[in-house]
Amino acid sequence: MKAVISVVGKDRPGILAFVANQCADRGINIEDVTQKILQDMFTMVMIVSIPGDLDGFHQIAREMEDAGDKQNLKIHVMHEDVFNAMHTI
Repeated sequence: MKAVISVVGKDRPGILAFVANQCADRGINIEDVTQKILQDMFTMVMIVSIPGDLDGFHQIAREMEDAGDKQNLKIHVMHEDVFNAMHTI
């Protein structure tokens, strides 16, 4: 299933590598990524494919958010359907 991962935190070297490794450890395929530094804040949005079912998705989302918390990053994983519904008028 597809998902959108957003990452925000104070800029420092290695954030992209950290998040990419977290994805790789969970079998997540990164399909597209954009990142930007806004003043001293790192921002990134990824489009990814997550293996497994919805229960696995929720587990992966929690793990990614917890991993981000340990690095002082806000990582949010949103199912593509939820993302699309939020942006439909």
